[in-house]
Amino acid sequence: MSIQYILEIVGTFAFAISGALAMKDQKHQDWFGASFTAFISSIGGGTLRDILLDSYPLVWISDITIIYAIMAGILVTFIFYKFLLNLRKTLFLFDTCGIALFTIVGTEKALNLGVRPEIAAIMGIFSAIMGGVIRDVMTNEIPIIYRKEVYATACFAGACCYLLLDNLGASRNVAFISASLLIIVIRILAVRYEWTVPRFFR
Repeated sequence: MSIQYILEIVGTFAFAISGALAMKDQKHQDWFGASFTAFISSIGGGTLRDILLDSYPLVWISDITIIYAIMAGILVTFIFYKFLLNLRKTLFLFDTCGIALFTIVGTEKALNLGVRPEIAAIMGIFSAIMGGVIRDVMTNEIPIIYRKEVYATACFAGACCYLLLDNLGASRNVAFISASLLIIVIRILAVRYEWTVPRFFR
């Protein structure tokens, strides 16, 4: 079992917690709603990527461990939700690491399936953010990509970094780690210093 795979499972677990917690302010907070939102948050982006790339079976169908990780996230949220609500900084860090990892995994998978680098970058971004976008729409929140904070932009920068290093002949581990760290650093600095993406209409 590789370190990357372990991190993917941890990221899936963290996204499941994020999805389940998103139901806390909803009128109907039943198990099905929380579980469905957790599943969408965790696998929505990767599922959309694989469908667009015509890659079957879908990752979560071929690997039952992903389902177990999501179920564990739902259960942990149910038992410890009050404690988790006080760990916003920790959850932010998990989310940041998760989008970094899934961006590069998605980009790499798309490249391996033979698409152009530009499309691979888009697929990497989809992998990282579309689950959260669907979650926000389902819970009547403004999707995070439509807010001012830097989010998808960080993923785009990381995907481009990976593609550049890969094109320059860097080893897979160097490209993977460097690009992931770039996303994490940009995201943390953006929140710390309140960086925002320039307005389209002035």
